[in-house]
Amino acid sequence: MTIGELVEKQAQKYGDKTFLYWEDMTISYSQLNKLTNKVANMLYDLGIRKGDKVSVFLPNMPEFVYLYLGIPKIGAVIGPVNALFKAREVHFVVNHSEAKILVTIPKFMRIVNEVRDQLPHLKHVIVIGEPIENTLNYQELMDQASDAAPPPVSINEKDDPAAILYTSGTTGFPKGVLQTHFNIKRNAEMLVEALKPEPDYRFMLILPLFHVNAQIVTVMTPLTIGASCILTPGFSAKKHWDLVAKYRASTFSAVPTILSILLRMPHENLDLSSLKFVICGAAPLPIEVMKEFESTFNCKIVEGYGLTEGTCASSVNPMPTETEDRRKIGSIGIPLPGTEMKIVDENGNEVPPGVKGEIIVKGDNVMKGYFKNPEANAETLKNGWLYTGDIGYMTEDGFFYIVDRKKDMIIRGGENIYPREIEEVLYSFPGVSLAAVIGVPDEIYGEVPKAFVVMKEGATASADEIIAYCKKNLADFKVPQYVEFRDDLPKNPTGKIMKVPLREEEKAKAKK
Repeated sequence: MTIGELVEKQAQKYGDKTFLYWEDMTISYSQLNKLTNKVANMLYDLGIRKGDKVSVFLPNMPEFVYLYLGIPKIGAVIGPVNALFKAREVHFVVNHSEAKILVTIPKFMRIVNEVRDQLPHLKHVIVIGEPIENTLNYQELMDQASDAAPPPVSINEKDDPAAILYTSGTTGFPKGVLQTHFNIKRNAEMLVEALKPEPDYRFMLILPLFHVNAQIVTVMTPLTIGASCILTPGFSAKKHWDLVAKYRASTFSAVPTILSILLRMPHENLDLSSLKFVICGAAPLPIEVMKEFESTFNCKIVEGYGLTEGTCASSVNPMPTETEDRRKIGSIGIPLPGTEMKIVDENGNEVPPGVKGEIIVKGDNVMKGYFKNPEANAETLKNGWLYTGDIGYMTEDGFFYIVDRKKDMIIRGGENIYPREIEEVLYSFPGVSLAAVIGVPDEIYGEVPKAFVVMKEGATASADEIIAYCKKNLADFKVPQYVEFRDDLPKNPTGKIMKVPLREEEKAKAKK
């Protein structure tokens, strides 16, 4: 069954039941099917065919959901673009994916216009909102499009991609992860089997829709069981608990930073009677935060692990019941049903319980591969196994723990940041001779980027100037929070910059 067939099937089964809550609007399963048909027909009328990419550069809004579920109906591929991206980043992902259409809003048109003439594959820009010169208007196109089933197309659910998502790349630019219809549908089914949600549950979506967690956990999972999705513009610490009460939310998916922020906000006299559990992932959850959150809000947290290359989730702690709680605090849990995980050494050989090694994953959720990147595919996909690059170990009873992360990656509030991309920007700043970026501890975000910079002889710059330059070229969450100037940086005998001494220095400072 393809994603389009799933939408059609659930519309027939659940009809007028509400699938989507958005502010004061509700969209039923039947309406969802018609709206996604309109999206598919609109794009088909514009010449989009099987395999074509459609970039979606939007904030959280209902149209994003219609596009996510509608584009695959004609065998086309949705390419969510991070709504925080600046022009340089938008150019890369839209151009690399060879997108023929870009859907956006008026607010983002300034960024789009900066790079539009550098996108040779792009045929049309569709704008949701007031009409804008040299663009197509979404509402006008939707009004003209049929809500009947789109023209039939032969889709191989296991081989044909439905989405391309870009994940931060160690070599400076992101890699395009191709997720098939089967990957997406099966990962949602795995989560259903592990979390055991009921059809009357309401999943509240507070993470950005361009993120795979929001797509799979809070759109596809409720769709799979006939449950409902409460769509919000994004996380609001002030409004969060009011929204939970207003919409009678059963669960929401969060990152550790959100849980930490909620603990700092006033939380007296809350109505949390509808809340069943909270899902947390994307970054390590501090044990003390987990304990405090559960005791404060009387709600269990289910922590899991995954990566975009594994569609979304690969493991999760067992769902607690009234009679049993098998969760292990600090663990990423056990493999999802239908998924295999193991720990291997440098030669790919499985190691015994308790021994550290690389976590590798196998299952229906493992991506088709990276788009136009055979070298990365050969490095990451071996004999059906996905090599995550994360270091961990497994206990005797099958629970997995992560002890180290992919190389130099920084996780700021659940957002993955690869220092190399920031360093590329720093090296393009006039007068910079050497640059290195590491993550330093932060009470709110877990860690934030810090840049160490060596200027060329005679060149000068201030930290504010470098930060302002980064803001022009990088999404705000990637911008270094601190800049430290040095006369030199530590190097190994071959001249390669060594980051371990820099990290150790920062750790020593944090302990004082």
